[in-house]
Amino acid sequence: MAARPAKQSFNEAIEAAVQAAITRALPALRRAIDSAVAARVHAKAPAAPRRIARRNVAVPRAGAITRWVADHRARRVPTFVIEATGLDTKKRIVARYGENAAFAKGKPLPHVKLAQAPAEPTKAERVVKARPPIVRKAGAPK
Repeated sequence: MAARPAKQSFNEAIEAAVQAAITRALPALRRAIDSAVAARVHAKAPAAPRRIARRNVAVPRAGAITRWVADHRARRVPTFVIEATGLDTKKRIVARYGENAAFAKGKPLPHVKLAQAPAEPTKAERVVKARPPIVRKAGAPK
């Protein structure tokens, strides 16, 4: 340890010691800050694009739907059929135009199915009629 000058005050001695410590630590601090900044810049750099697994994504078809048949296999009603008929469900379209009605884009609509009169119940069909309720009273004669 070096001898201190006699006229140095207590505050000056503390200030000189802090200055010497900062001078020794400054290069190490600069290296640590530079490496932290470099690591953060490297982490934010755009990496090669990753392939993301896609599930249940509809693959676009080569062409638009131009013909649709309202049969038992049909799923969704195409937009051109909804616009032409004003009906939005397959059930309503089948009720009006009948099973297997074919719709083509740019062509007239198929003929409307004639309303059928309710048929007489056949032997296989069960006819159910409501019965009057059974009223039982405790003191009623049997």
